[in-house]
Amino acid sequence: MRLLLVSDTHLPRRARELPAPLLAELPRADVVLHAGDWVDAATLDLLESRCRRLVAVYGNNDGPELRARLPEVARAAIGGLRFGVVHETGPARGREARCAARFPDLDVLVFGHSHIPWDTTAPTGLRLLNPGSPTDRRRRPYCTYMTASVADGRLTDVVLHRLPPRRTGRR
Repeated sequence: MRLLLVSDTHLPRRARELPAPLLAELPRADVVLHAGDWVDAATLDLLESRCRRLVAVYGNNDGPELRARLPEVARAAIGGLRFGVVHETGPARGREARCAARFPDLDVLVFGHSHIPWDTTAPTGLRLLNPGSPTDRRRRPYCTYMTASVADGRLTDVVLHRLPPRRTGRR
């Protein structure tokens, strides 16, 4: 199974639309995991209409409409692994131990909020993944998203994709 991991799309505040390379990944993905901060419901509608399966949560910048449609934490069994999706996990320091204690029933936790890509494994074996943001690079050189594969209860081929710089239309 092919996975697409995305977070912090922040439309239309950080960009007018999702980047073309990310949109091109949608039909290739068996499951899309979105870790919140959509900002507009139109992006959720778009992903729901184009994804085979969407596992998603709301983030701290999402208003009542998105919070009514999405949970704070989502769980899904995918390819023999137990996935969780949450927007915020707190400070980087101590993240692995904190998440392992909070989510002892998971194999993989996808999170967002920081816009900073993250890929670590807690001592308990919990894999933590943050795909960054496809629209707001913050203090990073690139906007990003992730893809991965799941087969026979194993997560493989985790790839952080860098997006080309956006044209802002300013001169």
